[in-house]
Amino acid sequence: MEPSSLSLATLFLLAAVSLFSPSDSATCTSQTFTNNKLYAFCNDLPFLNSYLHWSYDSAQSTLSIAFIAPPARPDGWVSWAINPTSTGMVGSQALIAFRDAKGGMTVKTYNVSVYGPLTESKVWYEVKESTAEFSGGLIRLFATLVLPEKGKTTVNHVWQVGPSVTGGVPDKHEFQPANLNSKGNLDLLRGQSGGASGGDSRTQKRNIHGILNVVSWGIMFPTGIIIARYLRTFPSADPAWFYLHISCQVSAYAIGVAGWATGLKLGSESKGVTYYNHRNIGIALFALATVQIFALLLRPNKDHKYRFYWNIYHHGVGYAILTLGIINVFKGLNILQPEQKWRDAYIIVIAVLGGIAALLEAITWTIALRRKRKTKNDKSTKA
Repeated sequence: MEPSSLSLATLFLLAAVSLFSPSDSATCTSQTFTNNKLYAFCNDLPFLNSYLHWSYDSAQSTLSIAFIAPPARPDGWVSWAINPTSTGMVGSQALIAFRDAKGGMTVKTYNVSVYGPLTESKVWYEVKESTAEFSGGLIRLFATLVLPEKGKTTVNHVWQVGPSVTGGVPDKHEFQPANLNSKGNLDLLRGQSGGASGGDSRTQKRNIHGILNVVSWGIMFPTGIIIARYLRTFPSADPAWFYLHISCQVSAYAIGVAGWATGLKLGSESKGVTYYNHRNIGIALFALATVQIFALLLRPNKDHKYRFYWNIYHHGVGYAILTLGIINVFKGLNILQPEQKWRDAYIIVIAVLGGIAALLEAITWTIALRRKRKTKNDKSTKA
C-alpha cells in the first residue's frame, strides 16, 4: 500500500477508536422533586440520558422509585421495568409514563411478553401508587412497588424512551445502540446499578465492526482504485503501481472480511433487530470483493484475446465495490450514531480522496492527449 494512504488509514483507525467516548452530563445527586420526596440512592444510568432514584424497605419488600429521562420526542414516552426472568426487554414488567388524551400524564403497566404492540396488563409486582410529571423536557415517573420475592435484593432492570403514543398505546422505540443497551442489574441495598454483562461486549463489537469497515470498504478500497487508475499512466511507476494496488486491495479485503464476520456475529446475537439494507449491502460487498480477488487468478496476459473482456469485468466490479462501500459506511454511521465530528471526519477523508482523484484525472488526460498528439505528429513526419 502507498505510504501516504497507509498513514491516512492508520490515523483514521486510531481516531475512530474514540468514536464512542462518553460525554460529560449532569448527575442525579443535584436533582430535586416537586413533591420534595427523598430517596436513599440515585444512579446516573449509562444510556438515554436517564437517572434512577430509589429506596428499598427489605422488611416490607417495598421499592420506591423515581425514573427521569427525556422522551425521544415531546409527545413520546419513558419506561422503567423489572425483568424477573431475563436481562432484556422480553419478559420485562414495565411502567410506562406518557401524556394521555386529556393532556395529563398517566402511568400504565405492561407485561412485555413478545416483540410487538403493547397491551396494558397486570405485572409481576404490585403497584401501590404511580404518578408522572413532565417539565423541562423530562418525564419523571414515580412509583411504589411491592416485590413478590422477599429477600431478593438484586433485580434486572430495563429502561427505555419512545417517540410517540397512538390511541393510548406507546409506539415502538428506536433500535439504536443506546436503546438496545439500556439494561442492567440493580442492587437495591448497596445502591449500585451496573450495565448488563452483554451490553458492553455488544457495544465493543459494534465499534470494532464499524472501524474495520470504514477503514476497508470506506478508505482502503477507494485508495487502491486511485493507485491502479492513475499511477499506471506513468511508465516509471510500472510495475510498482500493480503491486501497490494488489497489496492495498488484498489488505482491504482481509480487513473487510473481518468486519463482515463481526457483523454476522452481531446479527446472530440481536434477535428481532435487523438493519436490512445495511446487511444486504454488506453481503453484496463480500460477494463482489471475493469475486474480485479471484480475478487475480483469472487475469490474462495483456495481449490475450480475452483481456478486453476481463478489463470490463474487473473495472465494473471494482467501481461497484467503491460505490456500495461508501454508501454502506454512511448507513453504518446512521446506525451507530457517533458524534457528528466523526461523520464529518469521514466526509473530509472521502472529499480529499475525491479531490486527489479529480486532480490526477486531469493530469492523466493531459498526458494521454499529449501522447496521442505526439504519436499523430510522428506518423505525419514519417509519411
